[in-house]
Amino acid sequence: MKKVIIAIHGLRNKPPKNLLENWAKASIKEGLKNSGKNIELPLLELVYWADILYDKPLSPNEKDKNSPYFLDEVYTPENKKSVNGNFYVRLQLVKLLKHFIYKIFLKKNYKLRYPFLAKNFIHNNFRDLEVYFTEDCENNLSPDCELKRRINQRLIDLLKKHHNDQIFLIAHSMGTIIAFDVLSFIAKETKINTFVTMGSPLGAPFVISKIAHSSKLVNQGHIKLQTPEAVYRKWYNFAAIKDNITLDKKLADDFKPNSRGVRVVDTLIHNTYQMNGVFNPHKSFGYLRSPELIDALIDFIES
Repeated sequence: MKKVIIAIHGLRNKPPKNLLENWAKASIKEGLKNSGKNIELPLLELVYWADILYDKPLSPNEKDKNSPYFLDEVYTPENKKSVNGNFYVRLQLVKLLKHFIYKIFLKKNYKLRYPFLAKNFIHNNFRDLEVYFTEDCENNLSPDCELKRRINQRLIDLLKKHHNDQIFLIAHSMGTIIAFDVLSFIAKETKINTFVTMGSPLGAPFVISKIAHSSKLVNQGHIKLQTPEAVYRKWYNFAAIKDNITLDKKLADDFKPNSRGVRVVDTLIHNTYQMNGVFNPHKSFGYLRSPELIDALIDFIES
């Protein structure tokens, strides 16, 4: 069986598929080069779904910064001068904030205490998530449900294409929600050697609540928050210390091991991506070249 990398992108509009895919490859190759290992990058294919929700992609040729198609962040090699400090106090505050938010917003049965607040927040800030979180699409023919099915199908199609291969599945941001959903509730028979989540909001109360709801529907009323059964070797979760999307940086507190004993391994990283001197600790390129993710990939390639 050959080894392949499947990557799925996150929130909001993106540049064209071939460009984003090439930048993802460049990021990983940069990380492999920095590791000192002379390893050839396996085949990488991108699950691209931005075109389902947006009429046209972001353009590197768009010069108008006010245009909705202006591309303000591109792949750039790491700035070696970037220095990261000790963020122990910040991490302790994040842990306390997680406990506080869970206690206020999430009931013991994983239902939200104030669902209207989450709904309004998502509606005003994350149109992509609003579409994907459309309720009860089993028998719903609404336009948003059809969009959700099409998004899921993009990933399902690539997983089917490589069903005889060993798969290293990388998901970023909202892509982690899509991947977890597909692996847990739709394409459960899929076999994933290594599952990588980075910059993931899977631990956010409104996401946990949705996962619990889906789990209850497919498990005869029982809620199982666990590593997807499709993952048979490793699940790595990488969270950048200053990435605000990953407020919950320890998914092991939320998801139990699957029947194979595969548990999520949480790792903090420094995401060094910056553009024009401005850091973005949530950017996928910074995650993809991080030494921690590269170590996981090397382990997959050499295993």
